[in-house]
Amino acid sequence: MSQVNFLSEDIGDIDLKGSIKKNGTGYDVIAGGEDIWGTADQFHFGYVTIHDDFDMTVRIESLSMANLYTKAGLMARKSLLADSEHVFFMVFPDNSPRNKNNGGYEFQYREKLGADSSAIYPNDYNSEPAEFPVNYPNTWLRLKRSGDVFYGFYSTDGETWKLYSSYEMKIDRTVYLGLAVTSHNENKTVKASFRDITIK
Repeated sequence: MSQVNFLSEDIGDIDLKGSIKKNGTGYDVIAGGEDIWGTADQFHFGYVTIHDDFDMTVRIESLSMANLYTKAGLMARKSLLADSEHVFFMVFPDNSPRNKNNGGYEFQYREKLGADSSAIYPNDYNSEPAEFPVNYPNTWLRLKRSGDVFYGFYSTDGETWKLYSSYEMKIDRTVYLGLAVTSHNENKTVKASFRDITIK
């Protein structure tokens, strides 16, 4: 599926509404929202419905910053409820030090409806340079599902991939898959530019 047509909506009770717009080989997503974290989320989501295993790749050309923890990436979500189970392989706007992370990538998930979110951090979050740095406009993400295992891969060129992490999680075979962006600042929207999107 090289030509992807996304549905989109705001997830959670968001004051500043988001949007998605086709642009060349991809989409620009405008998003508000407090965060994708905790027991419920606020973000903008561009998605398709997937009924089986998948392998999705994208290049994030740019991501503006409204907060140190502004986030954008690939998400597989059980439902469109704010507290839904999901996996989220994502990036931050830069490589500033964050909790247990010195690069720009992170793998997050909520395993049960309404439960707290969790994150998988780099094994080495003190090295310089970081093992998984963002490098716009060549920040590539790949989220793959095989059975109950989800894999997050990192790349600088969209051809050579390095495994960031994997996580086994029981979730329905049918999920909403796509582009998720949150501002992490309820008073300001951000823009994420997604390009070269493929879903297999």
